[in-house]
Amino acid sequence: MHLDVHDLREFYYRSTLGRAAQKVIRTELTRLWPEAKGQTVVGFGFAVPLLRPFMDDARRVIGLMPGPQGVMPWPAGQKNVSVLCEDTLWPLAAGSVDKLVLLHGLETSDHPMALLDECWRVLGPGGRAVFIVPNRAGLWSRADNTPFGFGRPYSLGQLESQLRSVGLIPVKTLSTLYQPPSSKRMWRKLAGTIENAGHHLPVFAAGGVLMVEVTKQVPQPKRPGLTEAVKRPLRVLEGMGGPVVKPV
Repeated sequence: MHLDVHDLREFYYRSTLGRAAQKVIRTELTRLWPEAKGQTVVGFGFAVPLLRPFMDDARRVIGLMPGPQGVMPWPAGQKNVSVLCEDTLWPLAAGSVDKLVLLHGLETSDHPMALLDECWRVLGPGGRAVFIVPNRAGLWSRADNTPFGFGRPYSLGQLESQLRSVGLIPVKTLSTLYQPPSSKRMWRKLAGTIENAGHHLPVFAAGGVLMVEVTKQVPQPKRPGLTEAVKRPLRVLEGMGGPVVKPV
């Protein structure tokens, strides 16, 4: 179930902890994608805090927000680029997206596989997508004072397997957000030090979120679905005899 857009806005824009999380994740994203000149950049879920670095150079930036979550105008003080949409029906042409970011989109969706199919559909040739989800092994997925404490947390293996099954091939994976999910002043002062340690010491190999960059496999692999299920119906009545007609 998707979170409410007002709660997400309060966290990322008006809380110290949320602004810190936004900064860490956005820094990692811009390391993966240092520029997007002339490209179409799309975010789904509540990815708009991560899209601002691309506003100046990208040909187009779009923030898709799922219906159950709700939508807010973004960016503030500029022409609105955020759109309300269904999880599995985006107002985008097939193959039209160069860069796609999902934050609080996959783990909270009621139809994750159909959502991934939609991601595959809109990505263009050579396009890249980054999926940002709560890390099952991290502290943030266990803290309900942040948006990462809701929805389905993932292990890296689970996320990569789900992505591959729809034809989204991982090319780079990383973990980040090592600082504790606490607003206490002591932890806020140590946040930068803990982030640096987490990236360099194997003992801190479980950041709060996983980030997986993928590219699109063509053609998309086929998965068992309704057609295959119909071909193999459950034989719940097998072995039962036919109707018995009693003599009158």
